[in-house]
Amino acid sequence: MSRERFEELVGEALDEVPPELLRMMNNVVILVEDLPPDGTLDLLGLYEGTDLTRRGWDYAGVLPDRITIYRLPTLDVCDTEDDVVEEVAITVVHEIAHHFGIDDERLHALGWG
Repeated sequence: MSRERFEELVGEALDEVPPELLRMMNNVVILVEDLPPDGTLDLLGLYEGTDLTRRGWDYAGVLPDRITIYRLPTLDVCDTEDDVVEEVAITVVHEIAHHFGIDDERLHALGWG
């Protein structure tokens, strides 16, 4: 799958996020990269930054948090385009949840592993 098509799927996944949640997101950028920094296929997405629950009065003048969705690892675990659509949606929700301070344990309990 081309990078352009994959980016479209990430955009479509974001379109499915309720607008009220998107409005609550603050100082975060969503990116697509082919591979994680370590070059492995083990990571589908990554949230980097200070989640909303940890931001205090002194949170100012910082670069945006980053949500990165990794194309090649996602394609590696999927057999069809429908699988990619589903996995991208799950990964986008998972990483956005981290921005809201929800950890992996809670996400797994909610079925968003």
